[in-house]
Order: sequence, then C-alpha cells, then structure tokens
Amino acid sequence: MIYLDNNATTPVAAEVMEEMQRVATFAFGNPGSRHLAGRKARQVLEESRETIAALLDAQPSEVFFTSGGTESSNLAIFGLTVGRSGAVVLPPGEHPATTEAIKRLIQRGCRKQPLKLTNVGQLQQDSLDAVEWSDVILATALVAHNETGTIPDLSSLVALCDNHRVPLHLDAVQAAGKIPVSFRDSGAATLSIGAHKFYGPRGIGALLVREGVKVFPQLVGGHQENGKRAGTEPVMLAAGMAKALSMCCTDLQERYAHQATLRDHLQRGLAESCSPVFINGDENSRLPNTLNIAFPGCDADALLVALDLSGICCSHGSACASGSAEPAPILLGMNCPREVYQSSLRFSVGVQNSLDEIAETVRLVSGAVKRLRESQ
Repeated sequence: MIYLDNNATTPVAAEVMEEMQRVATFAFGNPGSRHLAGRKARQVLEESRETIAALLDAQPSEVFFTSGGTESSNLAIFGLTVGRSGAVVLPPGEHPATTEAIKRLIQRGCRKQPLKLTNVGQLQQDSLDAVEWSDVILATALVAHNETGTIPDLSSLVALCDNHRVPLHLDAVQAAGKIPVSFRDSGAATLSIGAHKFYGPRGIGALLVREGVKVFPQLVGGHQENGKRAGTEPVMLAAGMAKALSMCCTDLQERYAHQATLRDHLQRGLAESCSPVFINGDENSRLPNTLNIAFPGCDADALLVALDLSGICCSHGSACASGSAEPAPILLGMNCPREVYQSSLRFSVGVQNSLDEIAETVRLVSGAVKRLRESQ
C-alpha cells in the first residue's frame, strides 16, 4: 500500500504513541481531582497547553481543548453568533465543518454572504468590496484549503473584519504543522486545529480564542476549559497533540522541503506520463504536500477504484464529504470546467513517503489513466 491521503488523516508518529503511553501510565487521574493523581494529570494538561500555545504564537489562556477540528469550528461559529442575526461571510468550498454549521445559522434566521474566487482559488477583491459589512456578524475562511492545498491571501479579509469589528474565524486544521501559523498575527478572533492532521491522535483538537473575545459554550456540564467546553479533558491525547505539533514545528523547514520535493516529482511525473492533465489550485501558494490534479477523459470515481485496487490511497477531496455525488464545491467555486471537476483527484503526501513510492505511483496512475481513456 502507498498512502497518499495525508490530508484526510496522518499515521500517528511513533514518538507520539510513546508519549501517550508514558502519560497514560503516570498521569491517569482526572485533571479536575484535588489529589496527587489529579494534580499530576493537571500538570501534564497545562504543560501541553503551554507547548501548543508557544508553537502557534498564542497565550496558554487562549488555548481550549476540543474533540477535534470539527468541534472547534462548530464551537467558534455557534459560540460567536449566539443571539445574533445577520450575514455570514465565507468563500465557496469551505470545509463541511463550516458549511454545515452555517446551514444551522441560516435556519435560525441568518444569511450567507458568499465571496468569489479566482480560477486558482484566491479571493476576488471586488467580492470583498461588495459586502455590506454593517450587516455581517461573522466571517470565516480556511488558512489552507484541504482539497486544493491553496493558501489564500486573507489580508484584505482580515483588514475589513478589523475595520468593521466583525469576528473572524480561521480554520487552520490543514495548515498547522505544515506551514507557520501565528495566532497573534492572524487577526482572527478564533482559530481551529486538529491533531490527526499532523501525526497526532484522533479525538483531540483545540480552539484558540483571542483574549477578550466571548465564545459561548456549546457543551454544558462541568466547568472544564475555563467554562468553554464541558467534559473531562483527555490528558493523554492532549499530550500526544502537543508532542506531534512540537515535532512538526521543530523540523518544519525540513518537512516542508521533503514533502514539496515529493509533490513536485509526482506532479512532473503525472504531467509527463498522463498528458493532458490540469492542476487545480494556486501553484505559487499552496501546501507543500498537496496535489489536486485532473485527468480529462477519465471518470474520477472509476480512477479512484482502479488506484485503490493497485494499492494507491488517494481521494476525491475532503474525507468529510465522501459519499457525495456532487462535484467538489471548491472546484465549482473556481469555475473549473466539467471535464476537470469530474476527473480530479487529490494526492497528499506525508513525511513518511519516499521518492520510490512516488515513482511507483506515477507508473500505476499512468497505467490506470491510459486504460480508462482507451475504454471511453
């Protein structure tokens, strides 16, 4: 098996597993308990919070643990808009954790104010200028797109939100651990991350909330996480997330270079052996590991099945939208033609992949593409 679906999830790093096992052995207590076992667990939890805050250029008091990226974005979107009605500004093709939450807001009387994208996935300035900002209660955007890998220039959106005092939520789930992320410099009111996207465990994430910003809790019960999120904190998972993020950020340049090399070899190999192909997204501003590529003349579903049978793990796009028969919203938002969005696949490499795997992938993909085109 050659695993090239790291944007869906990454394998847990061995060092992370070791750290979680270590913590589970000596810090098994409830961090809310006022005895020795509880104090040990609390110490590990707060050390993990401090580590994550330092790596993301935030204060420890701004980091709140959740069950993952989806809960973090839900908490931000619902928690920032309680009791308010108006417009929510966002680009097309955002993650389902965002779009489905906004559907709930619409049911409550809000409305969606979609922005427009260029054909490479960057925000169109004229669509930002056309927004009636006096009616906006929230803006949200991805720091890096999970399907195309495009890193949008959000500076105009950030400035407009600041000028009009509109809270901005940023989804950094695909960005954290791959590119530098500074909460302090982001201009966001809230920012979400999820550990399993950077070689940490599933079931743990965090929402960063800027000091002074009010986010109303969506889970009620105990007073954990300073009242932001009820439920006993998973100390072992928090320690695993802190370890994973620390490993990624410590070796960020090396990891970036390695993954970009793999991606570029894959892109060149497929362009040479499977022509014609089309690259979706901004090739000048994208994640180092992500290649969204179309093979006109092939049906993406059929190609995905063929590659799976050959041992290649890749995807249409967001795993959270798998099963949908609809074209990827981000490709529609970029005005991709039908022959492109119906033949597009996402390959997302990881630090564990090798150039030999990339060469074998090019061989297997080119064979599958040739067979499918000949069968048309």
